Amino acid sequence: MVSLTTYEWADLIDDADKVRMLADPTSSYSRAAAAAIGRSMDDVIIDALGGTAKTGKTGTTSTAFPSSQKIAHGSAGLTIAKLVESKKKLDSNSVDPSIKRFIVVSPEQIEDLLNNTTVTSSDFNTVKALAQGDISSFVGFEFIVSNRLSDDGTSRLCYAFAQDGVKLAVGKDVMARIDERSDKSYSTQVYYCATFGATRMEEDKVVEIACNE
Repeated sequence: MVSLTTYEWADLIDDADKVRMLADPTSSYSRAAAAAIGRSMDDVIIDALGGTAKTGKTGTTSTAFPSSQKIAHGSAGLTIAKLVESKKKLDSNSVDPSIKRFIVVSPEQIEDLLNNTTVTSSDFNTVKALAQGDISSFVGFEFIVSNRLSDDGTSRLCYAFAQDGVKLAVGKDVMARIDERSDKSYSTQVYYCATFGATRMEEDKVVEIACNE
């Protein structure tokens, strides 16, 4: 079961010249609003990956993320061994290899991979290309770099998952309004909102990787 929540962003503008720019979708206000809603959407998806899912016919059963799908930090950051183990877990769970696989990491984990491989190895060259943006995948995972991943106090929690392992539900797509506010000295308000939620669909399709920072 997915519980939908409405997320809102608003800003007041006094400058008449800036108000005339609001129709431009590339304006700083439009970009800021879109980014704010995007960050909220990222947080919802990340929380769903490792959180408690509501399951059952009526959605009243709480299903915690199983320990069998977790990789301990082992006093180490993200290593190639952890990536291989993540792949093995998904493969062992008979996850269809044709389904696209992703891994969400922070910039620290990319640095870990660069520091934990030798300059002469092919792994280093691949990770270097990944860090430079020349490629986006490694060990079968497409990398997504995010600064929104949570820290449990000892390690950064990263997630590897099959594309259909998590579901984003959009109840109401992004809505934008630009109106004059008489209660705010007739300033112009830029308002964006969207309604969405997310849930983990199958525990076997998600792997939590604890990375020591």
